[in-house]
Formats: sequence, structure tokens, C-alpha cells
Amino acid sequence: MIIGIIAAEEKEMLAIKNTMTNIEIETIYELIFIKGVIENRNCVLVECGVGKVNASRTAQIMIDKYNVDYVINVGVAGGTNEELKIEDIVIGEKLVQYDFDITTVGNYEKGEIARTGKYFETDKKLVKLCMQAISEIKNREFNVKIGTIATADYFCSNPQKAFEVKKEFNAECVEMEGAAIAQVCYLDKIPFLIIRGISDTPNGNNEVDFHTYIEIVSKRVGYILKSLIAKI
Repeated sequence: MIIGIIAAEEKEMLAIKNTMTNIEIETIYELIFIKGVIENRNCVLVECGVGKVNASRTAQIMIDKYNVDYVINVGVAGGTNEELKIEDIVIGEKLVQYDFDITTVGNYEKGEIARTGKYFETDKKLVKLCMQAISEIKNREFNVKIGTIATADYFCSNPQKAFEVKKEFNAECVEMEGAAIAQVCYLDKIPFLIIRGISDTPNGNNEVDFHTYIEIVSKRVGYILKSLIAKI
């Protein structure tokens, strides 16, 4: 069994890399794949870069090259739900590309992709195991939400835009890679899971909050991931 792990930025994957043993490095098309062991499971970790094209390209290369059994995408996101605070966790139950729009050329809904649908559902087993891993954390000081994660090639710093995405897709958070990775995994029939830590909220200080909290939130997500991998 091989577990593929994708993060957009180095800061989002550093805590995960630090838990790996027996590390080997391989570069493919300028992507640096880190092979190693986490909790006695063979894993492959890679930084994909920001945005949907980078994410989907990396996911397909990982699947083709390493024949992974699972893909887990980790990182940070901006909260859209007023109940969520910075450092809380969102487990993606389903993913949607909120900037995808072909409504003017057919009977489609906003976010719906021809022949694949509007939402990509994550693997129920992985969601369950992830929630078990979180439930075992003692003295937990953060909240967890299972719900929709919305993806676009857009850093959402506009509170009004975040409100619109929440209203239209009932999304708990917004980010820039998850649904693209979900689409690739769906087409390739690979079970996947998207985990996001909230690094910013639509309060007008998104960019400042993002850079302030990305490392803190990424360490929390890395800790959860390590516990999850032990259960797979």
C-alpha cells in the first residue's frame, strides 16, 4: 500500500516531512517527490504549487508514477462559516470548483462540470478514520467541521465573495487546489481525502492572517495526518 500526500506549499508539508523516515528523493518534471515511511506505511509526499492546474498535474503524475492507493491533500483554507475560527479544521465531505461556469452554454448549474458533475465526494472510509484520529486528541482546543470545500483559482480576500460562496455552495471554506485533485482522483478511481486547517477568515486581514497562521495550522494538520495514516 502506498499513500500519496499532496500539499500546495512547502510550509504546508514541512511538518509532514519531519515525521517521515527512510527518505528518498526523486524529481519528475521538476516536481520533488519525497518517498518515505510514516507510521509503518509507505508514503509519497510532494509540493504541487498553488492553483488548480498545478494541483491536478501533480496528482496525475503521482498516480501514474507511484501507483498510489490513496491520495490525501492537506493544507490551509479561508473560512466562510462564521462558526469556524482560525486554527479550526475542515474535513472535506465533498468538493466543488466554484469558479467553473458553463451555465450559458447548456442546462448546467454553477460549478457543474460536464460528464463529471458538480460535487466530488471524498472516500467515506477515510473521512471516518480521520474523525477517529481527531477524536483521540486529548485536550483539543479546536473545532472540526465535515462539509463542502470550495476551490477556485482565486485567493478569496473579499468578505462579500466568501459570503456568496457559502450561500451558493454551502461551503465551509475556500482554497485553491482541493477540487482539482478530487476531480483527477474521481476520474482515476483513486480514494481521496481533503483536509484543511483554517488560516484566515473573511475579515479584511486575510493576507496577514494567512502568513501568520500557515505554519501553526499546517503543524496541526500534519499531526492529524500522522494519526490518520496509522489507521489506514
